[in-house]
Amino acid sequence: MDLNTNESAQVSAPIRLAVIIASNREGRFAPIVADWFVSRATEHGAVEIEVIDLADIDLPTALSFNPSDEVTAVLRTVSPRLEAADAFVVVTPEYNHSFPASLKNLIDWHGTQWHAKPVGFVSYGGMSGGLRAVEQLRQVFAEMHTVTVRDTVSFHNVWGHFDEDGDHKDPSACDAAAKSMIDQISWWARALRTAKTVAPYTG
Repeated sequence: MDLNTNESAQVSAPIRLAVIIASNREGRFAPIVADWFVSRATEHGAVEIEVIDLADIDLPTALSFNPSDEVTAVLRTVSPRLEAADAFVVVTPEYNHSFPASLKNLIDWHGTQWHAKPVGFVSYGGMSGGLRAVEQLRQVFAEMHTVTVRDTVSFHNVWGHFDEDGDHKDPSACDAAAKSMIDQISWWARALRTAKTVAPYTG
């Protein structure tokens, strides 16, 4: 099927990538890992980046179909950004063999904003490198009608990887992993965006 001019422009437009910083913990290491990934994604050049920091998003854990004015105001700051994204990368630690409650809360407050979009993961932690959190997130995001990409970026014993300026001490392997993941996310984002110009995703 041929695409019209507007559809062709949409398909060829840069991928809008939302990088979600999952941790809102006091003294968190998340900004260092997130800044590193954003710098790699910027150098990649195929994406436009929007950072969503859950330390700035205070949603209640009590879900509601009729949220208060205060909650609605918070949702107005984040929901349109999720809606506008073509793809997501979640930067997450591992807490007690799982992922932060702040991230689950963000996921649960939203629905269609996730649909038919790819999700990648940058995880960090101790010996496991956050991979147990990622495997659980794959199940959660499958329920949200997303496509989680195969390749991840994982930092085992993360605190020893970065210097005092936030630069990775030995970046070759993690830079290559980031590039591979961004390549996969870009492919899926473009493919799914093209498909949605032909037929809207209905779930």
